[in-house]
Parts: sequence; C-alpha cells; structure tokens
Amino acid sequence: MRILSYSLAVLSVVKGFTFSPSPRLSSFRLSSSLSDECGLDMLNPCGPDMSGNKAKGGGAPVMNEVFELFDPEEDAKLQGTGDLRARLELGAKFNLASGLNSYYEFNRSPSPPADVLLSPCQDFLEHLDSNGTSDPPLNTLKNKKPGLATVLGVGKLITNEAPGDIRHVVLSIPEGFHYTEGQSLSVIPPGVDAKGKKHQPRLYSIASTRYGDTYDGKSVSLCVRRAEFYDEEGKEVEEKKGVCSGFLCDLKPGEEVQIAGPVGKTMTLPKENLPTTPLIMIGTGTGVAPFRSFAHRLFVENTVASHMYKAKALLYLGVPVTGGLLYKSEFDHMERESGGRFEAKYAISREMQNKDGGRMYVQDLIKEDGEKLFNMIEDNAVIYFCGLKGMMPGVLEAFEGICEEKGLVFKEKMEEWKKMGKWHVEVY
Repeated sequence: MRILSYSLAVLSVVKGFTFSPSPRLSSFRLSSSLSDECGLDMLNPCGPDMSGNKAKGGGAPVMNEVFELFDPEEDAKLQGTGDLRARLELGAKFNLASGLNSYYEFNRSPSPPADVLLSPCQDFLEHLDSNGTSDPPLNTLKNKKPGLATVLGVGKLITNEAPGDIRHVVLSIPEGFHYTEGQSLSVIPPGVDAKGKKHQPRLYSIASTRYGDTYDGKSVSLCVRRAEFYDEEGKEVEEKKGVCSGFLCDLKPGEEVQIAGPVGKTMTLPKENLPTTPLIMIGTGTGVAPFRSFAHRLFVENTVASHMYKAKALLYLGVPVTGGLLYKSEFDHMERESGGRFEAKYAISREMQNKDGGRMYVQDLIKEDGEKLFNMIEDNAVIYFCGLKGMMPGVLEAFEGICEEKGLVFKEKMEEWKKMGKWHVEVY
C-alpha cells in the first residue's frame, strides 16, 4: 500500500499566558502518548519537590505563567479542507475522509487511488531543504544586527544529585528566522566585558526541530550548561563564570535575548537518501542537543520526513551520573514507539565500569560496538560527534584498531568517509 502524506497547516489556538497556582498544571507535551517524566515541565522540572536544590546549580525557576504547546494530532487542520470546526471538536478522532472531497474540489484534483493510505502531516517548513541540494538557512540575522527573541520558558533538565546546572531554554524567535536540524545560533549576552566592550557572541547548538517545541515554527530550544569554576577550596572563581550560559540559565519568561544566525552545515542531516540512511550519534552532555532535534524530526513529529524514515538511528550519550541523563524520557518514548529503529545507549561514568574495570565513558561504548559501527558506516550509515573533545581520542583509537585488524589505514579511511559525507564532528 502506498502512503500519501497530506499537509497540516499550523493552527495557533491562542490560549495566551495564564496564571495558575497549581504546581504541575502544564508541561511540555511532545506527542499525545508521551508523558513528561523529567526535564520539560516548565513549572517544576524534575518533579514537584525542588526545595532541596543545591545553592549552586540553581533550582526550579519561579514561573507564574504557563503556556500550552501545539499538538498537531489534536489542534491542527487539513490545508484547504475547511474542516476547522470538526478538527477542533474531534481532535485525533477526526475522520480524514470527511475533508477529502472539499480538498480535491479546492485543488481540482481527482480522487485518490484505492490503494493510497491518506495520512496528515505538517509541512509548512519542509521547503527549507526539500530539494535535497540547497543549503540550510544561513545568517538570516547577523551578529552586528541581531534580532530579539522572547523567553517562553526555562526548565532544569537534571536532578539535584547531578553535578552542575543544565537548562532547557525555549525562545520565541523573530519573524522570518528559520533553521534546520543540526544548526546553531549565536546568543549575544547583555553588558560589556572587563575592557568595556560588548560581549562576543556565543554559539549554541539548537536542540529542537525546525518547527520548535511549540510545533508552530516560531520557537527554538537550547540545551545550556551553566559554566562554573571552583578553586581547590571549593569557592567559585568569579572571573571564570560563564557570562552567556549564566545569563541564559537565569532567564525568566517574557525577557528578551539577542540572537543571530543560524549557522552551520556540518551537523545537518543527509541531503540525499535520508529515509534509508542509518544514523550514528555520539555525544557527551549538552552535545546531545542536535541529536534531540534529529530524533524528534524522525521519530516524534508528524512530518513527511518522519513518515518516510525507515532506517535505524543509534544514540550513544555519556554523562557522569544517572540524574544527568538529558531528555531520557523522550528517548525512552522513541525506543518504545519506533519498533526497534531508535536505540539509546548510555555511558554513566561514575556509576558504570568498562571491561577493564575503569570508569565507563562514551568512547568505551564505541569500542564495544566498534566492529558493528565500522560496518554500518562502510555500508550507508552516517556518523555524528558532538560534545567534549575529550571523547575523540578514545573513539579514534577504537576505529584505528578495527582498521588495523582489516589491514587498513584509519586516517585514509576517515578521509574517505569525510569526502562521502559520512563523518561529521562538532566538539569543543
């Protein structure tokens, strides 16, 4: 049976920002079957009791306003059908066939063949890379002429037991600012440096798809670690404090942020043959950001890209403790719902051991699966690295060992993979 995807136009059901005394009234809802266990509750991230938060690392932001996110399964309508009222009243029970006659009459097209399964999908930003050859949007906003984004919400992603402070920041973006999965944007923090000059822009990988966590194409999400440094006595070194990361982590709804971009083509999804291209994603900490956007695009959103993607995606993520696993509830959902096509593996360094008895890092997972990954890349898979550059020596060593066993020179093989668009690295 053939599958034909029709478009869903976003309907902005404006409920606005409303006050509520309830501590868990609203949370991010990424699909009708996904419940938020930890991390994307804008009122109380990671559970209702945040009273025990460390002094360092912050706590739950005080949020007296909530917003509800667009769910295309319930709030959208078929383009051109005129079935807005029925779509809103019936939600997911809406009978797609009821709107087809008016759709085809509107477009003066014949009725669909009997063997075609009609499926609604969201498509109004697919043109950003639809022809398979064009570059993604680049530098719509310049660093010297940034645009203003408005904060929708900031939520803590990790538990109190995890070290540091990592936040999910959702911004309403300026009109006309668009991006694709795997790109980054610049944030220009307010104020001046010690020399009285404006702060330099800081780049952050985008953690949402082109439609944003609000699904309306008007937002962008970032995964931000607060940069903190302490001396041997445990005192914070003020001059090393992250100016931009601290600014982003402390934002309140309604505040404004200067942004520029988007930038980057290195980490974008394959332009050709994406539906049949396996993805290998290797990251540490906030390096998971672009991989979250990939996974949402291919396994959560109701888009043509998601409908068509039939390959497998592997995620390898390294963190220090279980409470530091980022977006785990989302990845768990994808594993359950993907029919085995999405798989996440974690290296929890302070809680797991590698085969030699040492701490388990993400590079150890790669060594364990190295032969399989090598063969996947040799076939038609694409591999991505994002996160701390400290993971790369171990990863490269693993692939080098496999190449030696096969009588190959790894440097030559890696260059070959790069030329073929199979090897993508963005580390810091």
